[in-house]
Amino acid sequence: MKLPDGIGDQPINKTIEQHPFIGELLGKYDVGCVTCGVGICLVNDVVSIHALGDEIEAEIEKEILTYLEKIGA
Repeated sequence: MKLPDGIGDQPINKTIEQHPFIGELLGKYDVGCVTCGVGICLVNDVVSIHALGDEIEAEIEKEILTYLEKIGA
């Protein structure tokens, strides 16, 4: 995933703290980052770790980019 402002290189727990929508979005695809007690996976790695496939990964990336664009990030 190619996300702006270094978001892809941040731990997912910090990203969800700053952008709760991203946690909700991942939950929609059964990626349980919100409930994970560790939360140190990098945003760029989260989707690939869960092996959802290229099509779903592209959709998640698109939705995150749309969200970030909407909030002006």
